[in-house]
Amino acid sequence: MQLVEPSPDRTASVRAKALVRHGWNRVSRVYRSEESVTDVFGHTHLEYHEWLVPVLRSIPLGSEVLDLGCGCGVPAARLLADRFRVTGVDISDVQVRRARRIVPAGKFLRADMTQVTFPDESFGAVVCLYAIIHVPLEEQRPLLERVYRWLTPGGLFLLIAGEEAWTGEAENWLGSNAKMYWSHADAGTYLGWLRSIGFAIERRTFVPEGTGGHALILAHKP
Repeated sequence: MQLVEPSPDRTASVRAKALVRHGWNRVSRVYRSEESVTDVFGHTHLEYHEWLVPVLRSIPLGSEVLDLGCGCGVPAARLLADRFRVTGVDISDVQVRRARRIVPAGKFLRADMTQVTFPDESFGAVVCLYAIIHVPLEEQRPLLERVYRWLTPGGLFLLIAGEEAWTGEAENWLGSNAKMYWSHADAGTYLGWLRSIGFAIERRTFVPEGTGGHALILAHKP
């Protein structure tokens, strides 16, 4: 039997996702403790609620909603679970274990969001907050295409992605001995991808963070 070596791109992707999984396993509670109303960067539960208002107000009560990169389930999945049937997906074992305990009404899967599958038109809304930025850039547009298929007609997509393009790693992230990996395009590229896939853009806003920030994009499937 002849062994086939993975392609360089595939090898890089596997390594990047291993860094993200291990990194979030190490810093889950540092990033967001269960007692705090903010994360380590100062984003509050109230901010998340404001970002989620279009979903909370527009999507019918009891709809299926998907949280990609759900983390420990707080605050997004917990806010959504008050009104909807929530499925969360995260690559981190620790984050998913915490989410299952903190948000018992939700269903949480430990999985790579670029590999998980759902039937077409399964969800009334999909949210992906600060998560696609940990996915290798070449895998992001195909993921957005799948999100489009997963949404019901009229369904909402709420995304927090990069404002400026950057790919890189950090050592000793948040004081741990773990590395972290990020990869993101600029906001204009994300808007272009979404429009070309078929999304209608409703709003794009800037979310500041330290000396930089991220792009919050609200779109819907016509």
